[in-house]
Amino acid sequence: MVWHGLVRIVRQVRLVRLNVYERCYSTAGHKAPPLHRAVMATETVKFFEPQRDQVFIDMTFGAGGHTRALLEAAPGSTIVTLDRDPLAHRLACEMAEQYPGRVVPLLGRFSELPSLLRTVEGFDRQRHYDGILFDFGCSSMQFDEASRGFSISRDGPLDMRMDKDRCPEQLSAADILARIQEPDLVRILKVYGEEKQAKKIARAIVNARFTVKRIETTAELASIVAHCLSQGETGAGGSSYDFRQDKLRRPAHVATKTFQALRIFVNNELNEINYGMVLAKHLLKTGGKLVTIAFHSLEDTIVKRHLTGHVVDDVASKVPLQYISHTLSHETDTMQEMMKPNWKQINKHVMVPTDSEVAENPRSRSAKLRAAVRLS
Repeated sequence: MVWHGLVRIVRQVRLVRLNVYERCYSTAGHKAPPLHRAVMATETVKFFEPQRDQVFIDMTFGAGGHTRALLEAAPGSTIVTLDRDPLAHRLACEMAEQYPGRVVPLLGRFSELPSLLRTVEGFDRQRHYDGILFDFGCSSMQFDEASRGFSISRDGPLDMRMDKDRCPEQLSAADILARIQEPDLVRILKVYGEEKQAKKIARAIVNARFTVKRIETTAELASIVAHCLSQGETGAGGSSYDFRQDKLRRPAHVATKTFQALRIFVNNELNEINYGMVLAKHLLKTGGKLVTIAFHSLEDTIVKRHLTGHVVDDVASKVPLQYISHTLSHETDTMQEMMKPNWKQINKHVMVPTDSEVAENPRSRSAKLRAAVRLS
């Protein structure tokens, strides 16, 4: 059965996961959560059109903003909440007490969902769910807590593990930078961070590790990247050259792409997203709806390739169809699977937050929402 084969799919994923992790591997009191605003919650509820007795999965619970909006919009609905962050899971458990019998909190990654669902009676079924939601990336809670190591603006230990201490064998960003070889670091920065200065930054990080000390804090990493890219340049008033413009011509710290690349690699995010999209195809009912919210092009591209059917062996293709050689050939079954429509997109073009939402929540400015219906 397809369902029983889902657990094996994660081993077949071939997006851009590197072998660096294996090369690097050798060893390996909570504050109240800050205010977190669910991005594009109104649009999400609008696309789902939730009804009584429907069952949803919130694959990225976070602080529960989207889940709460769905629960309020459809009394009697049930939501399975998944998150790999132990803090988010505790919040989900608290919400389950507020909405008895309507919230099923699960702790784990997308790739762990099949085994987690088997522990909940009545929910381990294909084509059982009316809607699935993804809100990719880090939550505000993770960025705002310095000890998690995600934020450039808040100095803390260079951790970046979304699972925190739940997976003791998982390497932190500091562990990786202490062991990684320069060519491997260059590739991580190029692939996951789309960083044009990858070679220069990688050389500076490796040199600092060998000549000064192990890089252990977010401030140390940000300082090294800023220093190696400055080349004697200074900002207004003689300040250090720490910012440059992003694709939308907004000021961004020069280490932003480096932090993004390390975070994605540490958490294996792109492979998890690909696997999550495969799960969505098998879990949704015919006519069930999928809503995804992505915050950068790497995430959105994987979603777009799945929705348009540009997938081979359950893996999103690395390049668009127009760049694939016409001389390549595939088996008949593979071609039929590629051409078989699994999704119908509800919104023709990607949706972005309104100006008023961006003004109230600046972190929503990069969000891209896609919605689709599962076909038979």
